[in-house]
Amino acid sequence: MPAFLLQSAGNPIALFAPYLLIAVVFYFLLFLPMQRQKKKQAQMLADLKSGDMVVTSSGITGTVTAIDGDTLILRVKPDNLKLQFVRSAVTSVVTAETAK
Repeated sequence: MPAFLLQSAGNPIALFAPYLLIAVVFYFLLFLPMQRQKKKQAQMLADLKSGDMVVTSSGITGTVTAIDGDTLILRVKPDNLKLQFVRSAVTSVVTAETAK
């Protein structure tokens, strides 16, 4: 019989240690930052109020005029057109610093 078939498996912890290390690295480099970003986005959407200037996922910039549950009304320049969006379409709030 060949010698490699007669060798024992060894320590099971040492056998699975590289897989555990890879899982931990993936968690800290991929999943944890994604969870933080989702929480930050959800908090931003929950904190929306009338008068905030926002950018939607389609690139439309407008000012929030009314919020009703999961929908909001944006006033879009130059004609002060009012458009209705779902709250989740908002990607960011434009602050005075980013407007410059």
